[in-house]
Amino acid sequence: MRLIISFLILLVFNSGFAQQTQVTEQEYLALQDKIRFSMNTNVEQGIVYAKELMKSNNNKHRAFANGAASYLYQMKGNFAKSEEMYKKAFQYLDKMPESSEKTKLKGYLYNYRGLTEWKRGNLSEALENYQKGVKFSLEVEDVIQVVKFKSNIALINEEVGNYQLAIKNLRQNNDFIDKNERVYPKEQFQNSKSNINLDLGGSYEGYYMKNRTKNYLLDSAEYYYKKAITYSQNFTNNKISAKMSLGNIYLMKKDIVNAEKTYYDILFLSKQNNSEDLYQIANYNLGDLYFYGKKYDKALVCLRKVDSISLKNKTLDGNYLKSNYLQAKIYSVMNKPDEAYKHSKIYLSAYEKSESKLRDEAQEVNYKLGVEDLSTEMINIQEKYKYDVLINKALKVFYVVLVLGIVFFLIKNIRDKNKAHKKMNALIEEFKANIEKKENPPIAAAAEVLEAEEIQLKKENANLSIDEAKENKIVEKLLALENKLEYLNADFTLPYVAKKIKTNTTYLSYVVNKRFGKSFGEYSNELKINYVINQMITNHMYRKYSTQAIAESVGFKNAVSFAKSFRKRTGVSPAQFASNI
Repeated sequence: MRLIISFLILLVFNSGFAQQTQVTEQEYLALQDKIRFSMNTNVEQGIVYAKELMKSNNNKHRAFANGAASYLYQMKGNFAKSEEMYKKAFQYLDKMPESSEKTKLKGYLYNYRGLTEWKRGNLSEALENYQKGVKFSLEVEDVIQVVKFKSNIALINEEVGNYQLAIKNLRQNNDFIDKNERVYPKEQFQNSKSNINLDLGGSYEGYYMKNRTKNYLLDSAEYYYKKAITYSQNFTNNKISAKMSLGNIYLMKKDIVNAEKTYYDILFLSKQNNSEDLYQIANYNLGDLYFYGKKYDKALVCLRKVDSISLKNKTLDGNYLKSNYLQAKIYSVMNKPDEAYKHSKIYLSAYEKSESKLRDEAQEVNYKLGVEDLSTEMINIQEKYKYDVLINKALKVFYVVLVLGIVFFLIKNIRDKNKAHKKMNALIEEFKANIEKKENPPIAAAAEVLEAEEIQLKKENANLSIDEAKENKIVEKLLALENKLEYLNADFTLPYVAKKIKTNTTYLSYVVNKRFGKSFGEYSNELKINYVINQMITNHMYRKYSTQAIAESVGFKNAVSFAKSFRKRTGVSPAQFASNI
């Protein structure tokens, strides 16, 4: 008996070691690529590849495999498994000796964590992980990974509605990829181009949703989605997403025939590839299309499928929210008060939950752009039918209290906004007046200032000689950099700009001091702060950024120095300025 037990223990012991295998560096890199590409094609297959790599006896291989698996499991909605894999990834990473390979791998892990948090809807957490990861990738000059981080951060900007900045960054990345194609393996180049064109299409589409008079934005979105489809022949998920978005563009352009055909293509492809998320979105889009075409029965069939998937997966997301909004509208038109009331009630409840999460995150997701006005409409539908529905007295009291609470909140909100507007208008007028004074000083005063400056400059630069034509050329080049918003970059320093405009730091400092009456640092900071003020006044999404995020968007290294410069310029903190607006 003891002999049998010993044999079994030995068998288990040996099988445990047998699971670990020797994986060569070449095999590791090949599996890396397979795992990455599977994220855009087949998540299940990606998990298989990751498990294969986990069998390696190399800690580096295991760390990467577990980090990638963490994101893959999150894509499947398995939160617990995702967390387990991510912890294991860092356990294996900690076992590695300090090296450039370890630093590079740390960048990968933070990228996967950022993607995971994004998938969960935690945008601030995603951004924090990208910011950590990009530092490690820069440290080892991992150019390809830095481009990925820059694209992901650009998409955070898109998500919060700062579309122009997102488009600018994504187009820079797109140009970089084209100019440095040799750096990328062929399939990775195709994958990067697929992702970047899909992201650019999304940014242009989102920008159009904020500026519906600018129809050329739809043309740009259509162009990039078609490019994404071209590059996505081997990346199924990207191909389906690009086609889905192209269908939306057709719908916005009133090309109903192509929109409907595209959505049905996506239903087929998503079913074929077991992509439930995309299947749900395609059904919502078809429901939306049929609703506006007044084909209510067809619309309801599609929208019920949306609800069914959301309820099954317990993901009461934007699709579920918008689906119930449309169903309430349809049943209202069809004169079915019970159903209209039921779906308007679901809509309002889900809307409150989504709004609460958005406030916690201090971010805004794209579907929210048109939702605020819809809530009033839903309340009207609910008010119209609530007395026709047989509900008990307790529910009636609950809804009366709810409506009163909403009315009280709206009145309070209006009062607070009025107070804030008065205070903010005074501040803005003061700011405008200060600008006018600086731009149009009285001639005599300007002459006195100029004379005083010249005397000071002569004292400070007695040995410096530079002709006026050269000065004008330097100023002209500086203004060109201003127009290109170069000053938003963190590296917009005296040496960098001097090199950029092909002069030396002494001349540049001298010209800025003479022409603008300030040091180069003051000149640079003033440009950045003016940009922030303009964005805060004109872009409501920008005001939702944290001070750290705003600071980084205009090239400040930390929030403290940015806030200090901002207060010096405006007299208030960035948060006060934003809340007052």
